Amino acid sequence: MNSFIWPLRVYWEDTDAGGIVFYANYLKFFERARTEWFRSLGYSQQELKEKTGCMFIVNQTQLKYLHPAVLDDELHISAHVIEVRGASLVIEQSAFKISPVSQKHTPLCKGSIKIAWVQVGSLKPSRIPQDILQRIL
Repeated sequence: MNSFIWPLRVYWEDTDAGGIVFYANYLKFFERARTEWFRSLGYSQQELKEKTGCMFIVNQTQLKYLHPAVLDDELHISAHVIEVRGASLVIEQSAFKISPVSQKHTPLCKGSIKIAWVQVGSLKPSRIPQDILQRIL
């Protein structure tokens, strides 16, 4: 299945009082990477919503924190589908720190995010359209 990598720089606003990336911000980083991934496939979240009457919502998350990231770190956020169901996808995501000298990748946070395809008004699950699945996979 396709994998996507999105580069990200850690800014002051991403850090906590201890100077490390605030733990909840990894969920934001993962969300941004998924959004950019869909955009790279030709889908805007807003367009999908308007054209299909459905949208993806986060249904479940599970994260494991491995190492801290700090101000000015260059990160790569990855995303790839590991499970497909009729109305949902499970996406494995990771944040890696890139060493500017050695280019070594240090894993910082790993997780799985389950997103469900639901009808906009009712939030009732719907089958993910085949054309969307074909592009994603």
